Order: sequence, then structure tokens, then C-alpha cells
Amino acid sequence: MSLYDLGVAYGNLTILTEGALGTSPLGVVAGATNLSSRQSGAIGGRDTSMILSGASEISLGDILTEPGLAFSQIQSNLSDNWLPMGIAAVTFNAGARIFKRTMRQPINTVNRVIFKPLKLGVRI
Repeated sequence: MSLYDLGVAYGNLTILTEGALGTSPLGVVAGATNLSSRQSGAIGGRDTSMILSGASEISLGDILTEPGLAFSQIQSNLSDNWLPMGIAAVTFNAGARIFKRTMRQPINTVNRVIFKPLKLGVRI
């Protein structure tokens, strides 16, 4: 198991969850369940538009309790954020690749001197 690969995977997951769900991976799992909708009040009672509350951060609880609202908000977020998410993913992964190539020798030294004698099965 590589700590570097784990960090890159978490970074990519963060880009995805922040773009689609509006929160971090931890916020998806441990976030509040507060997604709901109500009709907006018009004077004549003819306005049938809906107001979403709690849609800025969607958690797993929101998806389980209000799947229709959650998935429509996720779809809206993805259509709004697909370009920034794509740019963030490309630049993050390019930077991670450059960092790994630049730091290859120091990382190999740390793995050889510290982690290999400890036999933890973990490497940077």
C-alpha cells in the first residue's frame, strides 16, 4: 500500500464530491440530513415553484431519505461544475505526477531506510 497513491485517490475523490455534492468525502458520510423542499408562497396561490433547502451540501443521509431531490440536485451540480471539476482533476493529477517524479529519490530513500526495516507493508 502506498501512502502517496492513497493521497492522490483522496484528492480525486474530493474533487468529485465537492463538485457533485458540494462537500468533502467526510461530509458526505457524516454530514447532516437536511435536504427538503417546499412550495414558494405566492399571493394568489398560483405559484407552484419549489424551494429546496439544504441543497448546498448533500450527504449520504440526504440521498437515502430524499433520493429524488438529491439526485436532481446532484445532476444540476454536475451540469454546473463539470468544467471546473475537469480542470481541477487534470491540473491536480499533472501536479501529482510531476511531484512524484521530482521526489522519487527522496521517497525511495525514506522507504528503504525507514519503512522496509519496520516491515509494516506500507510505503510512501
